[in-house]
Amino acid sequence: MERVTSVQQISANEFISDAISLYKENNFSFSLWRLPNSSVVYLAASNQPKLLSEINLEEINAGFIFSPFDPKKEKIHLPADEFYTFESGEIISSKGKLAEEAVLKNVNKEISLAHYYSTNQNTRITTNENQYKNLVTKCINEITKGNFEKIVPSRSKRVELSDSFDLLDTFNSLCHLYPSAMVSIFSSPLTGTWVGATPEMLVGINKEKQFHTVAVAGTQPYDEGVDLRSISWTQKEIEEQALVERYIISCFKKIRLREYDESGPKTIVAGNVLHLKTDFTVDMVATNFPQLGSLMLKLLHPTSAVCGMPMEASLEFLKQNEGYDRQFYSGYLGPVNIKQESNLYVNLRCMQLFATDAILYAGAGVMADSDPDKEWLETEMKMNTLGRTIRK
Repeated sequence: MERVTSVQQISANEFISDAISLYKENNFSFSLWRLPNSSVVYLAASNQPKLLSEINLEEINAGFIFSPFDPKKEKIHLPADEFYTFESGEIISSKGKLAEEAVLKNVNKEISLAHYYSTNQNTRITTNENQYKNLVTKCINEITKGNFEKIVPSRSKRVELSDSFDLLDTFNSLCHLYPSAMVSIFSSPLTGTWVGATPEMLVGINKEKQFHTVAVAGTQPYDEGVDLRSISWTQKEIEEQALVERYIISCFKKIRLREYDESGPKTIVAGNVLHLKTDFTVDMVATNFPQLGSLMLKLLHPTSAVCGMPMEASLEFLKQNEGYDRQFYSGYLGPVNIKQESNLYVNLRCMQLFATDAILYAGAGVMADSDPDKEWLETEMKMNTLGRTIRK
């Protein structure tokens, strides 16, 4: 085979597969992502990720943010030192020396797509059905006592990877299966490798300086082809979603912001489940609020959709009772200041990869009238979003 002389002559899949393997070999951290309802895929990499206590969206360099669930822990900023854009199977823009030079030099070399960072194999998980249902019951009791309005207990389970598991194939499958999700891979020596397909935006800022966030809650199975206008929701689900809405509005009130647009709630499809969603938008220019993104990011995370109300008490309750460390599950992630836009999403429907298996994560919003059996089934449904792509 003739030596390729330009990266433009290599397909997107070939380039990405070689690049991520080479990044691993050279101790680079990398992220691959595709935003909702888009056909454009991005790859960013750096060997100098930064740990930050807070995120300043107005000043931070272009790159990718990966934040843990615990708001007190440091966030990771991956600068886009190497940055590539792909569409329709082709490279449409490139910035970087390591990947380009190495891919061209090694184009005939077989490189395993299994090259990604892995962390401690003994990561603690929770898999026992009775244990989770007992936790839900404890949440209900605490809510009934008036200590909380809502708590969002989560769980995790370990599943074997198929013998044919392929990191890039999994990413492409998720993009195909869940076109309205933010699909991503984040891999670094600091975090290991996480893959996700999340439906929930936390903070978005577009080129026109329009701020965007959403309230997403309530879950039920999705039957393909069903008319969304025919979907009905229980009072518990409606109240759960309204609670998230009120939480967002309370954050606006804290910073004395009154000029915002609210649209919804409406039923949306998120993979194999349905949710209720309300959109909030703010014109940052008209309101003269250039720091709105950073302020709301700090106020919103962790939202009542992944933690509970009141937030600080719920966070402490979960740390004491879940029985494991969520790490980056229900944290947030996404590109910042890429092409004058920032898009941060809650890290839901995600998994952490190891050499031969993966850990899946999911949670369910518990209210006073919740049913432990139904909450367990809800987490099973959510785990199946990614589980269906990796099982043996």
